[in-house]
Amino acid sequence: MKDHETLDPQDWERQRKLAHRIMDEALDFVEQVRERPVWQEMPKTVKAMFDVPAPTSGVTLEEVYERVKTEVMPYALGNLSPMFWAWYMGNGTYSGALADFLTSIINSNAGAGNHVGQHLEDQVIKWMNEIIGYPRDSSGIMVSGGSMANFVGLTVARHVKSGFDIRREGMRAGEMQMTVYGSTELHSCNQKAVELLGIGSAYLRKIQTNDDHTINLAALQHQIQEDRGNGLLPICVIGSAGTVNTGAIDDLNGLADLCSRENVWFHIDGAIGAIAMLSPQARPQLSGIERSDSIALDLHKWMHVPFEAGCVLVKNRIAHRDAFVLTPEYLEANVRGIASGNHWYSEYGLQLSRRMRSLKVWMSIQEHGLEKLGRMITKNIEQAHYLEKQIDKHPRLELVAPVGLDIVCFRYIPKSGDYNQINNEILILLHERGLAVPSYTTLGGIYCIRVAISNHRSVMADFDFLIEKTVEIGAELERAVATV
Repeated sequence: MKDHETLDPQDWERQRKLAHRIMDEALDFVEQVRERPVWQEMPKTVKAMFDVPAPTSGVTLEEVYERVKTEVMPYALGNLSPMFWAWYMGNGTYSGALADFLTSIINSNAGAGNHVGQHLEDQVIKWMNEIIGYPRDSSGIMVSGGSMANFVGLTVARHVKSGFDIRREGMRAGEMQMTVYGSTELHSCNQKAVELLGIGSAYLRKIQTNDDHTINLAALQHQIQEDRGNGLLPICVIGSAGTVNTGAIDDLNGLADLCSRENVWFHIDGAIGAIAMLSPQARPQLSGIERSDSIALDLHKWMHVPFEAGCVLVKNRIAHRDAFVLTPEYLEANVRGIASGNHWYSEYGLQLSRRMRSLKVWMSIQEHGLEKLGRMITKNIEQAHYLEKQIDKHPRLELVAPVGLDIVCFRYIPKSGDYNQINNEILILLHERGLAVPSYTTLGGIYCIRVAISNHRSVMADFDFLIEKTVEIGAELERAVATV
């Protein structure tokens, strides 16, 4: 055994030079984002590089980095690009990348202990409470993203509204089957949560929507009353602050009133649009958000914090902790020393080992300030309405749904042929040619191109380009069909 051997560099100066080179080339990668295809398929030869046995001995870090440059970076998802509008992702930021580097250098476990990570997360949670309009001392925790944030919120709802000690006795101890409610536009992660919590997808009531894709309150009220009459136990309504398909915002005040009358937990899936509270233009549409019992946020979406950066807020701190806390002897807090401290985040979620996600959120807010972050949101909303107007004016394009916040759903209208098939091929060719990356959805049986604009790098001209290329490819496909 070589007692002196470590994983640290043997030549720090050499690694310092490599680090500076990596930093310079990483900045070039971001600065030159418009010069590359938005997305490109990995060649088979490159894919094959990822299907080999693990090496038993290492190579120099310079060699590893060269492989990253040639085999990894050119084939990224593409969400750094100003032409990326799919799956609702933010672009990330330079300061966020630096924060991730520093977080890895510090390498603290944010689950427990007396260290700065706890104070950083405390402050970020307080800031999020202030943005949403919750009491400043409401509870919360940083998580991986909206899926886990919704899971945590629904876990607390089940704990509070089940009517018995569900953690100790388990689901079979309940005398009544629990039910949860949301619209047909509800994100699928909520169904996963309901299934994993033992409630079952059969008891996630998906309520019909209005013409604007918001939940129909009368239908919701009727379903809750019907379920009560059938001996079921309604425990939670999930409102959407921005649906995934169209960005529709449910009537949050109406939902808050209903939940109060029915004595059910009011949870909001705000992964898409809740952070739009930073935008004076969007804030009125989110009226009532502060009346919810819990809310899921995705800060790696419209706040552009690099992945992963989710957050859940819960007004009732005691209920939040009681839903998760488990303190064996090896996790008991001391009065003094490194194991002291009054607030251990391992007691508020599933994870004990946790990355210190809060630093990149804290650095982003410190660098840009809430007003600028809000302006980026307002800019995207204005771009969505600009795109809407350009589509309305074009004879070969058609809006398929009202614009909700910053999501535009439209389609190309061919002179003949299968509308859905042609629009599907337009989307794929936009991707394969590296021109732009919108996504798609189906609304009322209509396949449409979905442009989700949560992109701080996009400018108005990018949407003119999207329309130009959509129409150009549509006409190309029609000519191809005509010659067959």
